[in-house]
Amino acid sequence: MEESVLVIKAEEYLKEIASDNISLDNIEEFDNFKNLYFKLDDRLETLKQLRKDMEVQGYGTPFASLNKYGNKSVGEVSLDEVSENSRHNQMFRNKANAKKNILDRVKSAIDSHQIAIGHLEQFGYLKCNSCYKKYSISEYKQLNGKCSCKAESFSFKISKQNVYRIEIIPYLPLSGNYRVLMAELSKSGRNSFKKVINALKQERTGHVKTIAPLFRYKDKNNRWLRKRVTFDSEFVDNYEEELRKTYGKYVRIEKLEFHRTKPAIIDDKHARTAVALGYVRYAEDIISSIRDDILKRQLTDFKRINKYDEIVHKYSNYTPNFIDSFDIAEIENWRENKINESFKSLRYLDRHGELNRSLKRDLKTRETIERTIFEDIAPALISWDIFRYYLTTSVSNRKLTTGPFPYIRVELDRQQRKVFQKRYPRVIDTLNQFSDIRILDVDQKDLILYEKFKFEKLMKNSNIKVNHPALGAAHLHLNSDIDIEAISNSFNVNESKIKKEIKHIENIKNPKSDKSKKFLDLIKR
Repeated sequence: MEESVLVIKAEEYLKEIASDNISLDNIEEFDNFKNLYFKLDDRLETLKQLRKDMEVQGYGTPFASLNKYGNKSVGEVSLDEVSENSRHNQMFRNKANAKKNILDRVKSAIDSHQIAIGHLEQFGYLKCNSCYKKYSISEYKQLNGKCSCKAESFSFKISKQNVYRIEIIPYLPLSGNYRVLMAELSKSGRNSFKKVINALKQERTGHVKTIAPLFRYKDKNNRWLRKRVTFDSEFVDNYEEELRKTYGKYVRIEKLEFHRTKPAIIDDKHARTAVALGYVRYAEDIISSIRDDILKRQLTDFKRINKYDEIVHKYSNYTPNFIDSFDIAEIENWRENKINESFKSLRYLDRHGELNRSLKRDLKTRETIERTIFEDIAPALISWDIFRYYLTTSVSNRKLTTGPFPYIRVELDRQQRKVFQKRYPRVIDTLNQFSDIRILDVDQKDLILYEKFKFEKLMKNSNIKVNHPALGAAHLHLNSDIDIEAISNSFNVNESKIKKEIKHIENIKNPKSDKSKKFLDLIKR
């Protein structure tokens, strides 16, 4: 396929996606759920093929071919030749930019579709009415709607214990138009977007993930042996102490190797941007539905604030015809005078020409609400969802499935967990009070995740069957002061299942019988 034809084909396909509005109406009904999933999955395959075709034709490095163009002639060169060479150079540069931009949009669209499909996968599953075997929607599609027992009758079930937020799907940059959507965000939306991106990305510099000392030590027979072990980032500052605890006081370290990693929770630029946009734009929709109710309770005069905004907006965006449009200073002066005249007529100004105290107080209150509540809704939602995702899934599940967060780390190190130290009590209280969203205010989420990851290593190779959503709820109960009933309601897990997993945790961490201790020693090796 010719390069220009491929660009046009991709642009037309992305335009087609952009014109198709995603609806979640009656998504609990199987036909609506299936149609949406099949549509997004088919689109994803087409987008992946487009990306493959582009990469084969060098769209990933479009400027490499420009190196052979330029003014490389030896000797005298006429002005016409220089001009012609420059014109060709610019033409090829424009084509290279077009290739780079369209591939960038296709990659963004692919990640957005993967996020949407991941949330739908978590949302529901199918159960055969004959043999009662369970299937994910992707497995159902691969089997063409037929069970392994040859039956074709299924029941659709909602997975209440899984982590998903399908409400963000219509707000994802499914057509790769993430730049346009970012430009359309409000001021508070842009601030919220930065907070989410910073949480998912953190600093650019790498941090120690593991430390591997090569050392010598004396065994029981007083012989010197050489060995290498690996410690997690938690032991960066006390690895010598840990070695001496295990191998005795005569340990001699010969070499140290530090393995570093970039502390990005979601390790893909387009996936981070798409997830952030989905949550922030969804949060803006939530804000628009609860904003007035919140402000009415907090402000002394809600109608006055609306009138204030109306006047400021009216004159701040108006340019009179009798003033030269290039005279910016004169226009700004006229706008300021008109606003002040309107404020005076409404008695919004005191005798000194300043806004009166109560209005100032209301404006300050609104600014505080926007900064401490509205801007933090998206960060609070995604923090809670990722926290729950790590708590309620197994290591193998995070390794083998894309899930609702593509390119997410299987496990977080100490530096990456720091983003979970932040709490959002005012946001959570507001959401619980003014919306249907229910989030628990959990303190020290980072330490709870640390305990979960540590437990996963402890039970590795144990083949113990656990209920992972209940196991996550159990870890939360054991490492917080939140009562089991509240956790049960939030995680949609029966209290009896949580108590069962609490016993599993206690038995593995603190085995009482000799048989349990021997078993624990075996799985530690």
